[in-house]
Amino acid sequence: MQDTVKKDKIIDNFLKVAIVISSIFFVMPSIRYYMETETILNFKAYFQFLLNTEDRLVQTAIYLLVFLLLTITYVFLIKRRKTAFKSIKSVLILVAIVSIVFIMAIPFMCSDVFYYLGVGRIDSTYWQNPYYTTIQDFVETGDNVRYLQEDTVLAQGYANDWKDSTVVYGPVWQLICKGVAFLSFGNIDIGLLVFKIVNVLIHLINCYLIWKITNKKIFSLIYGLNPFILIEGISSVHNDMFVVMFILLAIYFLKNKRKILPSVVFLSLGAGIKYFPIILLPFMIIYHFREEKPLKRFLECIKYGIIFMLVLFVPYLIYIQDLNVMAGIFTQQEKLAKSIYILISEYFNKPENIVKITKTTLLGIFAIIYFFTCVVILNKKDIKFKNMMEKANCFLVPFIFLLITNFQPWYIMWLFPIIMFQKPDTIKMELGISLISEIANSVFLVYTEGWRNGTPFIFIMLLGAFLMLMYIKKERELRRKKAFLKSPNFKEE
Repeated sequence: MQDTVKKDKIIDNFLKVAIVISSIFFVMPSIRYYMETETILNFKAYFQFLLNTEDRLVQTAIYLLVFLLLTITYVFLIKRRKTAFKSIKSVLILVAIVSIVFIMAIPFMCSDVFYYLGVGRIDSTYWQNPYYTTIQDFVETGDNVRYLQEDTVLAQGYANDWKDSTVVYGPVWQLICKGVAFLSFGNIDIGLLVFKIVNVLIHLINCYLIWKITNKKIFSLIYGLNPFILIEGISSVHNDMFVVMFILLAIYFLKNKRKILPSVVFLSLGAGIKYFPIILLPFMIIYHFREEKPLKRFLECIKYGIIFMLVLFVPYLIYIQDLNVMAGIFTQQEKLAKSIYILISEYFNKPENIVKITKTTLLGIFAIIYFFTCVVILNKKDIKFKNMMEKANCFLVPFIFLLITNFQPWYIMWLFPIIMFQKPDTIKMELGISLISEIANSVFLVYTEGWRNGTPFIFIMLLGAFLMLMYIKKERELRRKKAFLKSPNFKEE
């Protein structure tokens, strides 16, 4: 018995060290870059894992190897969670160590963080309204170009592809960007570091909230050490981690504290970054008033729906001048990226019309099904939170993969606040898709980013999803076979 315990401890410690070392391998090219340049200013090596090589096949192979090492250790740590982690504290310590390592990773897969800092800088320091004035507008007005010499945050934002776009996110996110940009003191290296530290803190808060909600270490591990989350949330510094936090806070107050008002407020704050949390709103309100009659539930939905919209609207008062404050949202939705609409654009004549018709049709179907689902659950008697989140997931998945023309891998993060309430096979599928999306994204390490390169991305995603389905189906059959062999009926035969 002691030998088994000792052996388990050795294996568990080896896996913990392995995931830290794999993380260090991931950030080594970034460390080397910093040592050579001493600054992130003028960084342009996007979709170059090695940052200083022209052999894209080699760099992609190395990236996939490191990603594979991260994924293997991640999966084994989840499987060995009972012996590897005695408490949530031990989980959070390892997540913190790995996350701190990822702070050193340059966001080579996406430049959005420099746009965040740029619009935050013109807001916090130069008193511009970023919903009406772009970084480019400000810099090219009068003699403002002189600021580029002393303000490297502004300079890096001006070099960004989004420099000619007004803010495309909600006002809650703009206020966060404003605060971080202010703390940068005009230095891009400080700004990036501050943003990464903030994202690591949000990441740890999310891990802790998941544990508080579920009281299970496995879900904190699934989220906290997921290579997909680490790359998109900490390395690339995407704002989706903040939305995840607000949704988790909403769930915590609803499910654990049984309080609907803070739940609706937090959900609205999440929508103040990206608008998709509104999909969850009726499911959460109806769950809270599950003991009430249908008419009462409906009236409460109206009441808290109004509160949700008011909380969402209040931060806009800081910036709003007219309805053009919403222009950025439509700018983003008109773009084509790594979605099914890329295939339409690639293989059909007059793709603009077909894209518009397809999206409008799918949106109409989505809205009808969503409406009737809400009507059904309004009249349902036996309502459980798990069932509500399963239904919400059924709408989030098609919303992400079918209705967004500019799909990006990090949008899959939207599924993680409610992944713990899904069926085991659904959890495996969504977890697998998140990891597959990073493999698919490596296409751009080979070819660089371009909308046409979204076609191989989509094919890899579809192939990966198919393989995951086959794996889950085979695993389900094996479980049934084992259960049958252990059943009394089999023994009697």
